[in-house]
Amino acid sequence: MYYKVLIVEDDPMVSMINEQYVNRNKAFRVVEKCKDGKSALEYLENNDVDLIVLDVYMPLMDGFETLRQIRKNKKTVDIIMVTAANDRASLEEALHLGVVDYLVKPFTYDRFRIALDKYVSHLAALKDLDTLNQKNIDFIIENSHKKSEELYPKGIQEKTMQIILDEMKKNPSRWTTGDEIAERIGLTGVTVRKYLNYLTEKGILLSEIDYETGGRPCMRYRLSK
Repeated sequence: MYYKVLIVEDDPMVSMINEQYVNRNKAFRVVEKCKDGKSALEYLENNDVDLIVLDVYMPLMDGFETLRQIRKNKKTVDIIMVTAANDRASLEEALHLGVVDYLVKPFTYDRFRIALDKYVSHLAALKDLDTLNQKNIDFIIENSHKKSEELYPKGIQEKTMQIILDEMKKNPSRWTTGDEIAERIGLTGVTVRKYLNYLTEKGILLSEIDYETGGRPCMRYRLSK
């Protein structure tokens, strides 16, 4: 089972990059790409998708008009808006139309991944809730408006975490210690172990105690399969 994604982007290169970003997450799959809003609406007439990655500036019909039409048609679909527009009016309109996230070009894969994480978190909060009380509602709204930097605990920086993950991915099945990783990437062992423990808590890494060190036992880690 995966989330079906529609990409609406007139620039072929950007469209390809967005598709690669989406497909790097196994929970998502791009099912169609459209070059403008008009063709996207035509596709949605006969096809259902879970999420749309929607550009703003496009020929025939721009992203905002496309989104307004989607809402008018009462299509049950979430939107990640992608745009070069960083003005307040555009952001306010996107929020008014209920986008999951608003990404300003150029953006990194890490920032795009956070947008997908927001979408999944939003769905998870709503899942299996037949009735909502005020506590449920407050939690959902609070988390839907969290800034990207607030998605991680205090002291966990996305860029540093990605550096550590990239190093782990070089030998995904190999057990390694925090000190070994620290030496390879130039960070302190204390810092690296903090990130490794966080990633283990999230199920991204596996950890075990190595008693065969010839001295004090130590923790070692590898990517979870």
